Amino acid sequence: MRALGIDPGTATMGWGVVEMAGGQLHLIETGALTTPAGMPQPERLLQLYNGLRAIIERLRPDTAAVEELFFGKNVNTALTVGQARGVALLALAQAGILVHEYKPLAVKQAVAGYGGADKRQMQEMVRLTLGLSTVPRPDDAADALAIAICHAYTAPNLQRFGLSS
Repeated sequence: MRALGIDPGTATMGWGVVEMAGGQLHLIETGALTTPAGMPQPERLLQLYNGLRAIIERLRPDTAAVEELFFGKNVNTALTVGQARGVALLALAQAGILVHEYKPLAVKQAVAGYGGADKRQMQEMVRLTLGLSTVPRPDDAADALAIAICHAYTAPNLQRFGLSS
């Protein structure tokens, strides 16, 4: 199974692809799509969409996982992140890739074994899980890999219960 994890954002959209082979997770590639701060929102969304479509075409994931929107106190941030999520969901749906969505708490529990894990703990668990010498950068890429790892761990149970194809 090759899973694409996406940490949505308008300024920076983290992404990471992992592959489960022989019971081991392996990093395929990770990175972040970025857009300039002064760029109009429709153009930013188009740039993210085009970048994500290119990643999907090049790396050909079997499945994808996207972090669910965490609604904090900043409504404007939540709206723009929601727009970035929409772009990601559209690109994945157009590519025919089954998408699963995970709450931040579920990602933390799956990757670190603790729903209250902080960012540094999560980054270190991503590094250890994938056998990397350093924590992936930028932070958004590490977050996306955590989402992909969460899905790789969760997918077999989803299939067992008929909740995934």
